[in-house]
Amino acid sequence: MSTISADFPYESRFVEVHGSKIHYVEQGEGSPILFLHGSPASSYVWRNIIPHVSEQGRAIAMDLIGMGQSDKPDIDYRFVEHYQYVTGFIEALGLHNITLVVHDWGSALGFHYAVSHEDNVRGIAFMEALLAPLPGMEALDEEARELYASFRTEDEGWELIVDQNLYIESVLPGTVLRELTHREMEVYRAPYVDPPSRKPLWRWPNETPIAGQPADVAKIVGHYNIKLRESPLPKLLLHATPGSSITPDKVEWVKENFPNLTDKHVGDGILFIQEDEPEQIGKALSEWLREIE
Repeated sequence: MSTISADFPYESRFVEVHGSKIHYVEQGEGSPILFLHGSPASSYVWRNIIPHVSEQGRAIAMDLIGMGQSDKPDIDYRFVEHYQYVTGFIEALGLHNITLVVHDWGSALGFHYAVSHEDNVRGIAFMEALLAPLPGMEALDEEARELYASFRTEDEGWELIVDQNLYIESVLPGTVLRELTHREMEVYRAPYVDPPSRKPLWRWPNETPIAGQPADVAKIVGHYNIKLRESPLPKLLLHATPGSSITPDKVEWVKENFPNLTDKHVGDGILFIQEDEPEQIGKALSEWLREIE
C-alpha cells in the first residue's frame, strides 16, 4: 500500500442551489469528471484520487446537501431531495459531457442521473455501488442485517446514529482496512459535531430499498438497474477484496449484465476503498478515461 495523504489541498468553492450553498472542490480543465460520495463521507474521500485524473478533465468533487461543508437546510434528506440538489448543482455549474465517478449512495444518485440524462453523460465509473433493490433483509450478511434492522427502527436508529454518532465513530473506520489517522477522522467528524447535524446520516439507511420500501426509492433503483443493462454508456467497475456492496458474486453479475463494461480489481478494501487503495483506483480511472476519449 502506497503512502496515503491526509492533506486536502484544494480551494473550497461554493455555489447556491435551491437556496443553500453546496461546497465543492475542483482541479484541472476540460470536460467535467464529477465525483459523488456516499455516507457518511464527503468530497474529502476523493482527495488522493483527483490528482490522477485532473490532467484529463475538470475534476469536481461536491459535498452532498447536509454533508461535508455544504449547508444543512431544514429538509428530510430523502434520496429524491438529494437528487434535486445534485441536478441543481450540475445545472448551476453548467456541466456538460460529464464523466461520473460514484460510490455508495453517490452511485445511486449518479446512476439515476445517467439513465435520465444519458445525452449529458460520457461514462460512469462506480465502486461499492447500490446496483439493485434488496429483496429483503436476508440479502444482507448477518452483521449488516442486524445493523440495518436497528438503524431502520425509528427510536433505536436515532439513538445509534444521531445520539451515539455510530456512523462516524464505528461504521466508517470499521469499513476501512487500515487505521484512519486522527487527522483524517477529525475531517470526517467536523460536519457532525452536534446531534442535530447528523440527521442526514440517520436518513440514509432508511432510504435503502429493502423489500420494496421505501417505495419511491425502490422504483428508482429498479428502473436504473434495468436501464444500465441496456445502456451503451462506457462503464468502469472498480472493486476490491473482500468488498461490501460489491462482493465477488456481484462483480460477476455486473460483468454478465452491463454492456460496454471495463472491470478492474484495485486491491484490498471493504466499503470505503478510496481510503485503502486510492492510487490503484486513480490509475485505473485514468487509464479508462484515456480509453473512452
